Amino acid sequence: MQSSDLCAWPATDLARAIAAREISAVEVMEAHLARIERVNPTVNAIVTLLPDEARRGAEAADAAVARGDAPGPLHGLPVAHKDLTWTKGIRTTFGCRAFEHFVPDEDALIVERLRGAGAITIGKTNTPELGAGSQTFNAVFGATRNPYDTTKTCGGSSGGAAVALATGMLPIADGSDLGGSLRNPAGYCNVVGFRPSPGRVPIWPSQTAWFPMGVQGPMARNVTDVALMLSAVAGPDPRAPISLPEPGAVFRPPLDRVPDGVRIAWTRDLGGLPVDPRVTAVLEAERGTFERLGCEVEDAEPDMRGAGDVFRVWRAWYFEACYGTLLDQHRELLKDTVVWNIEEGRRLGGPRLGEAARTWSALLDRVRRFFERFDFLVLPVSQVPPFDVDQPYVTEIDGVRMETYLDWMSSCAHVSVLGLPAISVPCGFTDDGLPVGIQIVGRQHDDLGVLRLAHAFEQLNGAGLRRPPIEDLAREESA
Repeated sequence: MQSSDLCAWPATDLARAIAAREISAVEVMEAHLARIERVNPTVNAIVTLLPDEARRGAEAADAAVARGDAPGPLHGLPVAHKDLTWTKGIRTTFGCRAFEHFVPDEDALIVERLRGAGAITIGKTNTPELGAGSQTFNAVFGATRNPYDTTKTCGGSSGGAAVALATGMLPIADGSDLGGSLRNPAGYCNVVGFRPSPGRVPIWPSQTAWFPMGVQGPMARNVTDVALMLSAVAGPDPRAPISLPEPGAVFRPPLDRVPDGVRIAWTRDLGGLPVDPRVTAVLEAERGTFERLGCEVEDAEPDMRGAGDVFRVWRAWYFEACYGTLLDQHRELLKDTVVWNIEEGRRLGGPRLGEAARTWSALLDRVRRFFERFDFLVLPVSQVPPFDVDQPYVTEIDGVRMETYLDWMSSCAHVSVLGLPAISVPCGFTDDGLPVGIQIVGRQHDDLGVLRLAHAFEQLNGAGLRRPPIEDLAREESA
């Protein structure tokens, strides 16, 4: 097998082969560095690259295997970290000019755990400024382009991670998700992004340690690899007060088959959200896939009244809490949507927050009752296919005007409010070749159930096997 083919291997197979000394970590690393050199100039997914450090890490990984040291589940795998995530001694810009030269003196907890499981840091992946918006562009590094059509966006905010996975520059990547940032770019790039239950992957450091809407989680090219990565980064930690007690090992592959009779609620628009007909057509064609798995599929959706208002209020509160001081000190360095979101937080008062809390609580109770009837909710990941890379955000969907930069993300953002595990899995392609993802939402803390159903779906569906034209991307740069 040629070394370039290693970039197409699943992470699970790479880790097994490295541990068995069938291939070396150095071979794997060199293959991925070569792919980055050829493709990254076209798509701009990896924005900080550390080739020398990565090579030294691969040599150390091979030496550990030769000594007989017990390898971790990710031993020898290259990984890049989202440029919102702290990495000790490695530039971390948050896609923001105010942090253009910031170098943390500590690793984030998720980075600690990835390294502890044997993964080797290769660099950082691109993200929108402060992670704001599901379109990956910023004033520090520019835009990341969709590898299936470089005139289109890759989504966001974990857009660089999704593109790096789709193009074989990485086998695994980390991301984060407040309003859809693990799921939206995965759907736009035909990879898998998993939003775990809040606390499943503990977050540290954090300015809002008790806030349950923002999560960190795994991305990969298939569900088994996502589960493998989750097994390494999940589990409790005293630094994160909402962390869940189950150890990460419960997610270790293989993923068992979904039992017959699983009850699925199928919704096209989650209670009236505008959805582009091209998205609906792709999803409707795959409804029968769940039935072939033995699932009972019924048109149904929870009462989502107030979800949009709750998301906007708590997102504004979060932005002010995290970035209010930044606005005071560096307003001129922030994009207009970030300024708006922080100022929306400053306009909140006690009664408004109290109203949002009451609405949120009632919503969660209604959805809990809904999930007494159903095991899973299935819906679109994104309401539109990938759009023009030069367009900051979607302003209209199927004739409906979007009032803010957040509104077009509602099919993901409203799910974030629920605090339930959700995954984006490749579903199919539009007639013009753009990826469309399907979103599976599970019951409270049923992360494993979501992974199992997603795995079963991808095995029958097969859309995730379609990769972007790597040779064309490389030629595009050389031209």
